[in-house]
Amino acid sequence: MTDLCKINIDGTEYEMPGELTLMQACEETGAEIPRFCYHERLSVAGNCRMCLVEWVGAPKPQASCALQVKDLRPNRDGTPANIRTNSETVRKAREGVMEFLLINHPLDCPICDQGGECDLQDQAMVYGRSGSRFEENKRAVDDKHMGPLVKTIMTRCIQCTRCVRFVTEVAGVQEIGLASRGEDAEITTYLEQSLTSELSGNVIDLCPVGALTSRPYAFNARPWELDSVQSIDVMDAVGSNIRVDSRTGRVLRILPIINDDVNEEWISDKTRFVWDGLGRQRLDRPYIRKNGKLSAASWDEALGVAAGKLSGDTGHIGVLAGDLCDAESMKALKDLCDVMGIGNKDCRQDAAALPAHSRGAYLFNSTVAGIENADAILLIGANPRIEAPLVNTRIRKAWLSGTTRIGLIGEAADLTYEYDHVGVTAQDIADFTNSTKGFAREFQSARRSAVIIGMGALAGSGGARTLKACADLADGFGVITDGWNGWNILHNAAARVGGLDMGFIPNDGSRSTSEILDSAQSGDIKTVYLLGADEVNTSKLRDAFVIYQGSHGDVGAHVADVILPGAAYTEKDGLYVNLEGRVQMGVAAVAPKGEARVDWAIIRALSARLGKALPYDNIEELREKLFVDHPVFASIDHVAASDERLDLSGLGDVGEPGEEILKSPITDFYLTNPIARASATMAECSDLIHAEIREAAQ
Repeated sequence: MTDLCKINIDGTEYEMPGELTLMQACEETGAEIPRFCYHERLSVAGNCRMCLVEWVGAPKPQASCALQVKDLRPNRDGTPANIRTNSETVRKAREGVMEFLLINHPLDCPICDQGGECDLQDQAMVYGRSGSRFEENKRAVDDKHMGPLVKTIMTRCIQCTRCVRFVTEVAGVQEIGLASRGEDAEITTYLEQSLTSELSGNVIDLCPVGALTSRPYAFNARPWELDSVQSIDVMDAVGSNIRVDSRTGRVLRILPIINDDVNEEWISDKTRFVWDGLGRQRLDRPYIRKNGKLSAASWDEALGVAAGKLSGDTGHIGVLAGDLCDAESMKALKDLCDVMGIGNKDCRQDAAALPAHSRGAYLFNSTVAGIENADAILLIGANPRIEAPLVNTRIRKAWLSGTTRIGLIGEAADLTYEYDHVGVTAQDIADFTNSTKGFAREFQSARRSAVIIGMGALAGSGGARTLKACADLADGFGVITDGWNGWNILHNAAARVGGLDMGFIPNDGSRSTSEILDSAQSGDIKTVYLLGADEVNTSKLRDAFVIYQGSHGDVGAHVADVILPGAAYTEKDGLYVNLEGRVQMGVAAVAPKGEARVDWAIIRALSARLGKALPYDNIEELREKLFVDHPVFASIDHVAASDERLDLSGLGDVGEPGEEILKSPITDFYLTNPIARASATMAECSDLIHAEIREAAQ
């Protein structure tokens, strides 16, 4: 139990946990403590001194961020230590600190991108003096090149070192540091190289001044000009909570929203900077292929052609759902398939051998936050750093605690933490199961062990056998115990869990993704409906009639015979289920482009043309049916725990695991979906990374 300590804050006596910092204790009572260097998710630096408070009897004010309650000795008469947060001493101390911070800071607020949301600006108004007593020339610092994402004006820097601590402690890379001392101190990248971390954009949010700002967003808008909505990210399966800022129908910025159970307050660079791709290469009107060329058409004409092709033998029709689909659009398409008798449907674009008989079998059961509690973690065919960066930060946090050991079976990678590389192939999974040495012994003895299985292990022809090997390993090492479920599937597609939850998979005897593509190539499947499915081998669809519904002119649109323009994720309300099974609600920030429509409404209109009108006319009625048919979707922002203990014995196919190397399916972090591939910023980041790889290889 936490020891409580008595403390007097501003004349009132309280009992506080001893491990709280003085700043936290004061804020618990409602006092406001200004700060620049302190951040609750980073180590304490104590170098800005803005958080000074008065400890009555002490010779000088105290930095409240670096002093714990248990370190305060009682007064000589035995009464609790007396802390004052608003005395004259405190006021003068804060004015002096602010005056020092502004000695060299350029007063260029009117042209600074941080203007309107700048901590230094706000605190100078509240805690600063009305003027400065310093008349010397201000110091100037050269700007640093940190790459295409982070813009620097380092003369504004106040050396709070938040950025240094973030990239070192959270991102896990040694790319930013504080060089020199005293007046010569400056934040810089080592060797003047660009930032390469997939989380580098978070330093923009952390910077309390305008020293680090967003390069793509620079001079686009002021914060008071923007309309904001809270929504959900779809760049991976984590379901990061985001704020989408827009102006006059155009998305201009994406920022994180704090959710301690999911993304804390971080987002990946792809999530943050992909917004320029939302306005490029858009499908803003229907198209029909005539004489080998796509020609603009009316909605009535396009729906008529699509309905005609879907009216034939349903055994010759295949339906695939992509990685960015919302639950409502997949539900509408599934209902249409069911009413028409189409069994050849699948939401697994990569044909991964994901088990669908039990919900727990395809979830990240330890939960994103809960993986921090694991004592031993075994990664199988996964690279969480590029597949789910916010999961990787959690694993790193567990590793930093010093009590968690990590192992990897698969291709070696820089994961920002140390691990035991215990194998590279599927066969090594079976060998590890029978081992009693090294990491296997530690994994066996761990009280809370966890396996994290990536799509690199489950995709491909041997995925089902690899799944069986993983299940045998997890069962043999006892990763599922009372109060702990260490069986985790690391999804990389935002739509995947939602599709599995509603059964968007082949009916018994029907074709899966790989079988649909093979049948289309052979001519047995004559019509293929792609709902935002761009990550499939479209070369196999050349002889089939392709109906593509999506937002961008990407791979699927290039082979389409009919294009039905849909809405991007920022243009529609929708439900998304993240990899741990948490249902979250996305909200439209802007309207769809041109003649594009929200996806479920397109499918509803198509069903009417087919004479099979679906039983809902608005999204509320659609969601009501979704909740009735699949109650799990009704639990918004909640991870539903299963009452039954997960049985792993029936997973996968019996057979010898293959000898192929287990590799992450993501080869380019920045170009994983149509929106990212349309983004000029993501293309620039991709080129930079590949250039550095080529340079390192030479």
